[in-house]
Amino acid sequence: MGLRKLKPTTPGQRFKVVNDFEQLTTGNNPVKSLILKKSKSGGRNNTGKMTMRHTGGGHKKRYRVIDFKRNKFGIPATVSTVEYDPNRTAFIALLNYADGEKRYIICPNGMKVGQTVVSGKDATPEVGNALYIADIPLGATIHNIELRPGQGGVMVRSAGAYAQLMARDGKYAIIKLASGEVRMVLQTCLATIGTVSNSEHSLQNSGKAGRSRWLGRRPRTRPVAMNPVDHPMGGGEGRASGGHPRSRNGIPAKGYKTRAKKNNSNIYIVERRKK
Repeated sequence: MGLRKLKPTTPGQRFKVVNDFEQLTTGNNPVKSLILKKSKSGGRNNTGKMTMRHTGGGHKKRYRVIDFKRNKFGIPATVSTVEYDPNRTAFIALLNYADGEKRYIICPNGMKVGQTVVSGKDATPEVGNALYIADIPLGATIHNIELRPGQGGVMVRSAGAYAQLMARDGKYAIIKLASGEVRMVLQTCLATIGTVSNSEHSLQNSGKAGRSRWLGRRPRTRPVAMNPVDHPMGGGEGRASGGHPRSRNGIPAKGYKTRAKKNNSNIYIVERRKK
């Protein structure tokens, strides 16, 4: 797994850095029983009015149904393929279970075709296996973590993401996230061993504006280039900067905390993320 820098044969290729997709083992032909139609709104609501800026266009996508719950306990599964998923930054892996069922999961780093994975109480703490947090050894790197038992993994699912199991305290486990936040999670929740694949995703460079359009992103005007009527950072003579960074509706950026002080989940957060 790595990156590939293209030769500057055109202006669009000059700064382009793309994934070499070495970890992938198949083309763009997902299992038909595990895909759903995915429609687009173009940023418009039911009356046709634009309610979300910078959205529209993009290549057609089909949604791959991912098994975040990993609830086929005790049934071994063989990794059949490692595939690209246009709906997420991580790669996905196709599992063929011993009873004949097929499911997609988030692919961790180091997962190979032919490898056997299993979930549940009797699973060993190896890459790709899903265990209860109570059964995972301290210091292990984990991903796809549940916040409520049986809910399915909701944390640590994007490319290169990981968390570390630090300690256990009563019915809770203490987990350190990549952001620096330390929080408590019930030990009866499931988590998967390993780091999420495609860790170099953030180092890619699209090379040209057109590639952003393929991804469904429309052009974005810089706030300092706007007029005062359009944005708090607009206006001024010449190339005047726009004052303190803030959003279109005036909420400060770069350090201003927007989390509710009375948020119910505050009691589970041992240490806030680093600035």
